[in-house]
Amino acid sequence: MAKSKRTALVTGAAGGIGRAVAERLAAEGYRVVMHDKEPSGAEEAARLGAAFVQADLADPKEVWRLAVEARKLYGRVDVLVNNAGFQHVAPLERFPLDAWQAMQQVMVTAPFQLIRSFLPEMKERGWGRIVNMGSIHSVVASPYKASYVTAKHALLGLTRATALEAGGSGVTANAVCPAYVRTPLVEAQIADQAASLGISQSEVVEKVMLEPAAIKRLIEPREVAALVSYLSGDEAGAVSGGCHTIDLGWTAR
Repeated sequence: MAKSKRTALVTGAAGGIGRAVAERLAAEGYRVVMHDKEPSGAEEAARLGAAFVQADLADPKEVWRLAVEARKLYGRVDVLVNNAGFQHVAPLERFPLDAWQAMQQVMVTAPFQLIRSFLPEMKERGWGRIVNMGSIHSVVASPYKASYVTAKHALLGLTRATALEAGGSGVTANAVCPAYVRTPLVEAQIADQAASLGISQSEVVEKVMLEPAAIKRLIEPREVAALVSYLSGDEAGAVSGGCHTIDLGWTAR
């Protein structure tokens, strides 16, 4: 099927990686449905000629509504990119329970809900692509990020289970796991970690974020979008269940 007939739903698409993914897929001819919690996403969608659905994925009912609204727009979702997420940095013993629960809902349960919604239709049509935005923290851990690390590890597990259940149906499921990407989320983390660790923001970048990496720079969102684009296409039909790291050589050690 031509890409112009395929629909991609990208969550958390108002900025950062999500916006880069939506922009890349739209440029390649997909009909794109952009989701975000923030209404500013509508402006980005209009710029790209995409549709937009606003929903708060911290509310399970809103996740179900997103699935319904996305399906109504074009009648189908062929590519699901579970990208939405956020970060809260704090020592484990002082980590707020409400923040923990919200992060698990947005980054684990909401992807499960959306996969559950669209997987049967993908199987019936014999084609589908599920791309979950994991993280380097899907495979390693860092201090003060207990909830984020837990969620990203769980998302990788969900990806692998989905790949096994979808095997043979023409549907693939993969996780893209980048290290630190130049996004507003990472910029906020720099400030949070500087406050938590009592060091400067430049020291956070140099000594915390990039210290384990072989390539000493932040990743650009368009680099992540390029991998998502590949995994969303026909050429990646034999690629499923993978943890595809873009980690600047972090895990080469």
